[in-house]
Amino acid sequence: MVTPGRAAQELELRRDEFRLAVQLGLVRTVPTGEGERRRVERRELDRLRAAPDFPAGLRERVRAVGTGEAAALLGITADRFTRLARTGHVSPVRFSLNRYRMVVWMYLAQEVVEFGLTCPDLLTGRLPPHLRELLAAHEDRRARNWRARRLALLLRAAEDPWARAAAIASLLDPVQVAEVVDDPYERTHLDRLRPSPPPGMPVSPVAREIAERLMRADDPDEILWHRLSLALALDEARAERQAPHPGETRAGGVGAPAVAPASTVALAGPVRAEAVPAVPAPAGRPAAGDRPVGRPGRARFLERFRRRREVGAARSRRRRRPVAWP
Repeated sequence: MVTPGRAAQELELRRDEFRLAVQLGLVRTVPTGEGERRRVERRELDRLRAAPDFPAGLRERVRAVGTGEAAALLGITADRFTRLARTGHVSPVRFSLNRYRMVVWMYLAQEVVEFGLTCPDLLTGRLPPHLRELLAAHEDRRARNWRARRLALLLRAAEDPWARAAAIASLLDPVQVAEVVDDPYERTHLDRLRPSPPPGMPVSPVAREIAERLMRADDPDEILWHRLSLALALDEARAERQAPHPGETRAGGVGAPAVAPASTVALAGPVRAEAVPAVPAPAGRPAAGDRPVGRPGRARFLERFRRRREVGAARSRRRRRPVAWP
């Protein structure tokens, strides 16, 4: 096995390109020892280097472009591409902050080209009325689509149901998490398993605060969706094992079952996740331990979720937004 730096050199990728290739699942890594250190097996490098289009094909699949270059690929203006991205037609793959602390979104060049081939009607002429209505309402789905992509990648890499729940919780404000997870020991366990922030996070406090805001859900519908997904993920995690309490240890390592106090609390095997960041409810949940798990609180939350969806649907039928012409 080789280190990520060595693997990037052999694959003829820059460091940021290699990290993106790993996140997208183009390059498979394996854990080595404790912590989050991961390496690349030699046979994985041989597989990638044996591709007929190596190295140009691999570099093209991880090529990220900004707004101007993406617009040039489609033959449209940067302003029109921004409108299409704001309405959710192209999802960013990462972001950065410039010297003025403005958010700079990056897109996969391959996805931009595929969008142009799939939706050529949106590249010329006036935008459809429903898109103009969204833009008039100041709709911007870029951050939300980036969060959805990031969550899908985190769920795919999650190693057990608790890590899966922690990935969902990382998109919610701590107050929102506390309302769904009423057990303080479970909240502590989720915080311990919280995924690390994406590479390239800014260092300055102001810029870092902006980046952290982008990493958390801000739309009411998005917040409700993640709260519901977190509640269902907790059911699945509790069915696997309970969160550790004081007196329980983690000495057994990955894969050990959770038993009595002072036993090992470990991670289970890998869990696959698709791009949709919802967590299916478990088919049959075995009886939990003797301690309470806060069922009434989650039941009330699910009931409020259903009522708010019904009220929102009724309001949307009564309200019509004025159509503007950008």
